[in-house]
Amino acid sequence: MTSWGHTRRAIYNLGLEQRQLAWRLCEKTLWSSQQCLELTELRKVFDWVDDPPAQMLQQALRDLDQAYRNWWNPDLPAGPPRFEKRSSILRFHLPGQAIKVRHLNRKWSEVRLPKLGWVRFRRSRPLDGNVRNATFVYTGSVWYVSFTIKAKPHRAPRNPGPEAGVDFGAVCAAYVSGEESPRMMPPTLTPGEERRLHGLERRKARQLAYAKKHNGGAYSNRLRRTIREIARLQARQARRRLDFTHKLTTDLAKNHGLVAIEDLRVKQMTRSARGRSSPLASTSSRRQGSTERYWMLLQASGVVNSSTSAPNTARPWWQSHQRAQARPVLRVGCAIPPAGRGAEGRSRVYIVDTERTPMLLPHRTFSIVPSPS
Repeated sequence: MTSWGHTRRAIYNLGLEQRQLAWRLCEKTLWSSQQCLELTELRKVFDWVDDPPAQMLQQALRDLDQAYRNWWNPDLPAGPPRFEKRSSILRFHLPGQAIKVRHLNRKWSEVRLPKLGWVRFRRSRPLDGNVRNATFVYTGSVWYVSFTIKAKPHRAPRNPGPEAGVDFGAVCAAYVSGEESPRMMPPTLTPGEERRLHGLERRKARQLAYAKKHNGGAYSNRLRRTIREIARLQARQARRRLDFTHKLTTDLAKNHGLVAIEDLRVKQMTRSARGRSSPLASTSSRRQGSTERYWMLLQASGVVNSSTSAPNTARPWWQSHQRAQARPVLRVGCAIPPAGRGAEGRSRVYIVDTERTPMLLPHRTFSIVPSPS
C-alpha cells in the first residue's frame, strides 16, 4: 500500500506537469478523460504503474480536475494545483465498485482491495448505508480508511438551548459567553513523551549531520527509524488535539441553540512561523505590563514552566541579556497552530448541522467577552 501511495503521487505530479506544459505550448486545457486513455498505454510499458489498481490512478487524475475547478471557482479560496512532495501524506482513493466491506464482530471488519485481498481494520463507528468510495491515508506509520456512504437523511429536532458566543483564542482554547473561566486545552503530550520527543529530535539532527558529512546525504536505517518514531509521537499528539476539538464543539452544539463564533483569519495569522509582535509593546512601560500578562497566560496554559520568572523587557531587546526568553512572549502567532483552529472550524460545521444548532459566522471579526457573574 505504501508503494501504491507513491505511485499515485507520481501519476498526480505527471498529470499536473503535462497539463502545465500543454497550456504553455498550445494553450490547451487537458482533462482526466483524455489523460486516462494515455494512462492505459503507460501501464503497458512500466510495471510499477501497472502494479496498483487502475481505478486508483484514474481517481488521482479526477482529483486533479477537482483541484483546477476549485482554483477557478471565485467562491473558494483555493490556489493553483501544486506538486505533491515525497514527504507529503500518502493517500489514495478507490470507488465503491472496487471494494467490498464485511463485518467480523463488534469491533473488527474487513475491506477487500483489488490485487491485495481482504485487509482487517478496526471499526470506530457503524457503516449505516451503502459504501460509495473509500479513502486510505498513511499517518504516523499507520494506515487509516474512511468510507463515504449514502444513508437516509436524518434531521434532529431543533435545539431549544440558550444562545452563546464563542471567542477562540491563541493561548486559551475558547471563551464562551456566560462562563467565568475559559475552556483550556489539556497538554497533548505527557512530560515523559515530551522528553522523548526532544531526545528524538536531537538524535535526528545528529544523524542528519552525519549523513550529510559521511554518506552524501543518504538516509540510514537508523535515521529512518528515528523519523518514524517522531512521526508516531506527533500523530498521537494530533489525535489527542482532535479529540479535544471534537468534544468541545460537540458540547457547544448540544447545549446551545445558537452559536456565534469568531471569523478568524488563520492563514494570515500563521503566515510567519515567528508570529507577529504584540501591538501593546509600543512603549517600555506598556511592553512590561503586556509581557507580564502574556507570561501569566502562557504559564496558565502550560506553554512555559510555571517556575520560570517573567523576562524583563523594559529595556530595548538589543540591550537585554534575556532576549531568548522574551521572544516567545511577544511572538504569539506561533502558538496558534497547535491549538487546532482549522480543525475547530471544520468540526463546528458538521456537528452544528447534526445537532440542528444555527451557527452565526459574521463576515468580519465577531468576539464576545465572557460576562461577569
